[in-house]
Amino acid sequence: MLALRHVEADEEVAACFAVMRQLRPHLASAEEFVERVARQRGAGYRLLAAWRDAAPVGLAGYRLQENLIHGRFVYIDDLVVAESERRGRIGAALLEAVAAEARALGCERLTLDTAIDNLLGQRFYFRNEMLPTGMHFRLALT
Repeated sequence: MLALRHVEADEEVAACFAVMRQLRPHLASAEEFVERVARQRGAGYRLLAAWRDAAPVGLAGYRLQENLIHGRFVYIDDLVVAESERRGRIGAALLEAVAAEARALGCERLTLDTAIDNLLGQRFYFRNEMLPTGMHFRLALT
């Protein structure tokens, strides 16, 4: 049975490392992941997990933000489902749960970025009624 609940304890964050690493392979260890999540919590980051029994199988990391473009909105930093669990609507369930929380917070928008070459991810977002509205640019400073 699948259950969605927020990850709070460091031990639970560490348990999520293997799933998050499928999206963020540059993360070196569970310890680094726990430390980074702890720092990001200071900026409002929350981690919602889809649990099957005692194991996380999908994750949505997100935060409430506000800017002049969107007003108050929720930004999804991370959305990943374990490779073995894909096509089971877990990603859609996570996306809808975060959208419901955003609505409850009075937000009119939910936004995220995805890589230009992430065609499967883009197809997923289109199927879930998310549309592209711009391009994300960055400048490497090191």
